[in-house]
Amino acid sequence: MVMSNSIVTDKLTKYYGKDKLPALDALSLQVQPGEIYGFLGANGAGKSTAIRLLMNFLSPSSGSAAIMGLDIVKDTVAVKKQVGYLAGDIAIFQKPTGRQVLDYLDSLQKATKYRAVLEKRFKADLDKPMSDLSKGNRQKIGIIQAFMHQPAVLILDEPTSGLDPLMQEAFYETVLESKQQGAAILMSSHNLTEAQRICDRIGIIKRGRLIREESIGSDARLGATTFKVKFSTASDLKLSKAAAGLKFVSQLDPQTAIFKPTSTLSAALQTFGRFAIEEFSTETLDLEDEFLEFYGDKS
Repeated sequence: MVMSNSIVTDKLTKYYGKDKLPALDALSLQVQPGEIYGFLGANGAGKSTAIRLLMNFLSPSSGSAAIMGLDIVKDTVAVKKQVGYLAGDIAIFQKPTGRQVLDYLDSLQKATKYRAVLEKRFKADLDKPMSDLSKGNRQKIGIIQAFMHQPAVLILDEPTSGLDPLMQEAFYETVLESKQQGAAILMSSHNLTEAQRICDRIGIIKRGRLIREESIGSDARLGATTFKVKFSTASDLKLSKAAAGLKFVSQLDPQTAIFKPTSTLSAALQTFGRFAIEEFSTETLDLEDEFLEFYGDKS
């Protein structure tokens, strides 16, 4: 394993049941210090399984992983001292107040003065029992506890779930601060706009397998010209998918689809001229189009 990376997985695999159905199948990825890695996929794709394996809440069936050069199984206690973790479904103590929860975790992780900064930034309601807080306010407490000790590695499962737009902005600010301080951040998300905005790289996972990795900053296809086309008939759309000079990206409705050119723009326009078209516009290829192309759908 390459120890210069903060998170490394090597063919990390988890099977369930007698039939050994893979929830995670030979996952190999690396996250460097000062990098935000977005982990994208539908529900059940394997994102949370991978995160639970990294935290040693599940035992791998095969393969291995290391965090800060420490084996996730053999060195699990030492690993947890290096990690700020946010679960996808927060299950923090219900009777204590938010302040009491943070005080307790503070005593374990020795938080810095950064805790006070985060409490103010997120306008956290600290004096109500956790059981009385809304999902969004519980999420704020979860975010604060993950970041307050300024860990070297952050592992975040759907971190903006339940947050309003203002608090999402506060979260982005916090993530970028951690990146600037050199933290390695692995963040699962369904929010493609969010991933494109703050991630350095993304990995798309489907049925337990990592099927695509993209570098957001350097991928020339992100920002490339694409066409949104509404055909007069559904049969024309179907025929266009196999037409020369065009790459089908996604279908929006029975008559509308997004394409990108495979060679020159003029060649693509000549191909479109063979079909009856009601509406035609150029767009910029974004992460959602890439996700649809490699994942197949958003569901």
